[in-house]
Amino acid sequence: MIAIMLEWLSLLPRKQLVLAGGAYLFHRGDRIRTMFVVETGSITLTRHGKSGASLVLQRAQPGSVLAEASLFATTYHCDAIADMDATVLAVPRSDFLRQIETSPQFARAWAMHLSQEVRVARSRAEILSLRTVAERLDAWLADKDALPDKGTWKTIAAELGTSPEALYREIARRRF
Repeated sequence: MIAIMLEWLSLLPRKQLVLAGGAYLFHRGDRIRTMFVVETGSITLTRHGKSGASLVLQRAQPGSVLAEASLFATTYHCDAIADMDATVLAVPRSDFLRQIETSPQFARAWAMHLSQEVRVARSRAEILSLRTVAERLDAWLADKDALPDKGTWKTIAAELGTSPEALYREIARRRF
């Protein structure tokens, strides 16, 4: 599915942006003028609550379209932060919308992509509804097959809606 979207996006005008780890691509409240595709690295969409807690909305890997729901919004509703050094392709929002309006094939590819993202979001919601860290980790692993490198576990903890310490204890208990 990602390959189909990338093929279509390669036809649009775009610019490559390079981000250092920890850099913001955009902030909550910024006007939306661009659609982004992650080329290398990883970008996390995070929403911060008034209590200081943060919620990971998307962890975009290479090939991922970032913040798809923003296409028809005026401003971003979250922050986009590079987890590590990353490159993204920036496509003007106006060109992206024009392609949807003029190309039924692009519109179909976009609808298929969004359908896949809905499935991913529902899976995340299901994981977050589980009560224990062990249950959440089991469900996450059923989808991913294995834990990523140790340096990314803090991000995984945020995806699972738990503290890094609770996740580390569960991983240690299992002795991966």
